[in-house]
Amino acid sequence: MTTARFARRMMPALAVGAFLVAGCGSSDDENATPTPAAEKPTANLAPIKDYLLEHTTKLKTDVGTLRQEAEDYYAMAKEANFDYSKLLETRRADVEEFVKNAQKGFADANPAYEQMEGVVAGVPSLADYDVIIDAGGDASDPENAVPFSIKTPDGRTFKQPGNFNYLIETSIFGTEPKFAAKGVKPDLDGDGKVEFGEAMPDANFYVAAARDFQTQADELDAAARKWQPTPQDAFTALVVMTPTMSEYFEAWKNSRFVAGDKATEKAFVVASRLQDITDILGGLDLIYASVKPQIASVSSAQANQTGQSLQQLHDFAKKLRDEETGGRKFTADEAETLGSDAQGRAEAIAGQISQAAGKLKIPLES
Repeated sequence: MTTARFARRMMPALAVGAFLVAGCGSSDDENATPTPAAEKPTANLAPIKDYLLEHTTKLKTDVGTLRQEAEDYYAMAKEANFDYSKLLETRRADVEEFVKNAQKGFADANPAYEQMEGVVAGVPSLADYDVIIDAGGDASDPENAVPFSIKTPDGRTFKQPGNFNYLIETSIFGTEPKFAAKGVKPDLDGDGKVEFGEAMPDANFYVAAARDFQTQADELDAAARKWQPTPQDAFTALVVMTPTMSEYFEAWKNSRFVAGDKATEKAFVVASRLQDITDILGGLDLIYASVKPQIASVSSAQANQTGQSLQQLHDFAKKLRDEETGGRKFTADEAETLGSDAQGRAEAIAGQISQAAGKLKIPLES
């Protein structure tokens, strides 16, 4: 079930790989006697599946907790006949506790997904789950929109509202008015002001989104357990997911972490996109370690160089994340420059991996 988004991601990396294959000259490795096919090492892909299942299991657990809290909030709202002003007046402490727990729960669930996104989004048979859970847009962008709608217990339909991480995060942080309770100012602490992070979701919408999110998390886990990774999957994931730095840096630039109150990005408020980039690259490091012996069988120098370049890109992202966590405020111009730097490095890495796949006669999926 290859998505259009997956296919679009493939094209730039394949173009870079084709250029490198066409333009590469000889090297000591290329002039050396090739390793006989029977002696070439095979990829040890078991760690990739183990890593994936560790994270799908955690995502199921975290989303299950989010769903149960959503059910409790829905029950509170129903008891108040969905009069949110009355609910806040009579159960302010309970509502505040729900919102804080939901925000913390999402903060736990988000890295569980981001750390495995390199596998999920990079493997064609799993890639639709990335669109549904983390990457898909809303109906205003038909080409990238999620393939589902949300039907609420009170009979409304939210057509292609966005991916589940977006729905949950923007609901519990109040950054998407469409998902907020109507007719109430969510002053959760009772100090007379509504500050960032004080929010009351529309209980009907939120419980429906949480229920459907749990269904998708369960289905992803089931699909991951059936999946048997192949070298083709591993190489494709690396080539597809490594050169995606620019889109993540663009989201970071437009988020509250860089733009502050002028942010145009409604999501990515619970964790910086720099953390997500670091998590994704960590997963790609694991995938590369599994195929590196195969690449070394045709060029040990290239296998080491590519691995070193990927680790340097990961270290680059971690350094930026740690600087931001330590208090550094990046500007939009800095985000643009850093994103261009990261994208250039990532495209070079993807090209090298694509070239290696060609030498190994491993076709990349598209």
